[in-house]
Amino acid sequence: MRADTRGELASPCHAPLPSSLKGRGMNFRTCSALRQAVAVAVVVAGCATSQEAPETYAWAPVRPPPVPGTGLPTPGQPGWVRPKPLPRSPHKRVLPPTREPGLWAGDAPRASQEPEADPTPEGSKANRRDPPAPVTAERRRSECEPIPVPHAGEDDPHNECADKFPPNRYPGMDVRVGGVRFDALQVGVRVLWEIKTHRFDTYNAFIRRMTILEELPLLKEERDIAEACGYGFVVGVSTQAHKAALIDLEPTLNIVVTGCKR
Repeated sequence: MRADTRGELASPCHAPLPSSLKGRGMNFRTCSALRQAVAVAVVVAGCATSQEAPETYAWAPVRPPPVPGTGLPTPGQPGWVRPKPLPRSPHKRVLPPTREPGLWAGDAPRASQEPEADPTPEGSKANRRDPPAPVTAERRRSECEPIPVPHAGEDDPHNECADKFPPNRYPGMDVRVGGVRFDALQVGVRVLWEIKTHRFDTYNAFIRRMTILEELPLLKEERDIAEACGYGFVVGVSTQAHKAALIDLEPTLNIVVTGCKR
């Protein structure tokens, strides 16, 4: 092959055949096959020269530059220094002492157990149950003054016994002392009476016991009120059996047999 004046490769089929090949079968078909092979080789060589070189990559990891105070050493390893704690705020919450655990009870556990330095009357009532106020002379005088009131019931035999036996300072009337109604206030002395006219002898054993258990709490309460106001207290019953039954359970009562009939 050779190059012509236009810069193209000269095909071997256009070149003059050497004399040694003439007459040995070099025909047009053989020349065409040779031409195609040359063309393929030229195309392959051009593609090979047109490819770019592959890129190269740095696969090794790149470490960031060290920063003072971070990274190594890790906590617990040699060379590690525990950081200083941050300063606490100078502001403090001051709470008043309280006896009951509240929303902020954990902030002042000791204050909740300390007594109040100077409790006010309202605060003391809110925090604890105070004993009742003592009965002054003026209060006792107003409550302990005997006040006549009408008889409570329509029991005529009972009312007649209460008027005549002590005898009653206010006939036909009960008397109220210390907020409690008594059957009579004895004439000439400061003695309050409670009259019982039950037909106790006619009751069976069960009714007797139930009657005594019902009367005793009321009689002891009336006696305490009478004594607190400076009065004596006497229980009048109609029969000896009734008196014995009461004394058997409460021997401190002052009981008198009146003998009043119903």
